[in-house]
Amino acid sequence: MGIRERNRRAVEQEISEAAMRLFVAQGFDATTTDEIAHAAGVSPRSLFRYVGTKEDIVLGDLRDAGQRVLAALQARPPEEGPWEALRAALAVLEDNPPDRALAITEMFLRTPSLRARRLEKRLAWLDLLVPEVTRRLGRAPGDVPDPAAHAIVSAALACLDTATEVWARRGGTGDVVQIFDEALAAVRRA
Repeated sequence: MGIRERNRRAVEQEISEAAMRLFVAQGFDATTTDEIAHAAGVSPRSLFRYVGTKEDIVLGDLRDAGQRVLAALQARPPEEGPWEALRAALAVLEDNPPDRALAITEMFLRTPSLRARRLEKRLAWLDLLVPEVTRRLGRAPGDVPDPAAHAIVSAALACLDTATEVWARRGGTGDVVQIFDEALAAVRRA
């Protein structure tokens, strides 16, 4: 990564941190892009060179997170089944401190536009993960996605969202990984 890209990522990180402080303090909808730009030390015009929308400030790392999950999934032992491999790969997402994760999740629960944009970005993960799960199922990748692989990835992501939401509605108490495991077990039993 060159210096220009490192600088860009550093500014994006500063914008994200400033915005998150404002979102947590004031609420997502009540925070303006001008306030975010001021708090991040950039002009409002410059802000939009780094982010497309307010939603992208919160969700910008979902693209990178999907790539991290894919890399973790590909690194799992080849003989490991798709459910076990996905469960282990999704563990790379546990990088936010609990108080920040709770604030972000609560913001999603209160803000329909964020939930919709998050779902849209998360759907892109299917394109990333389904081919690897297809391979783990012993099937050749094709032009048409494998319905079993697609269902497994979709269910695992739904379990992840469920676990996060349940954990937040419990006030951030309990172990979100255990809740995720319970959700996965329920789907696999059904």
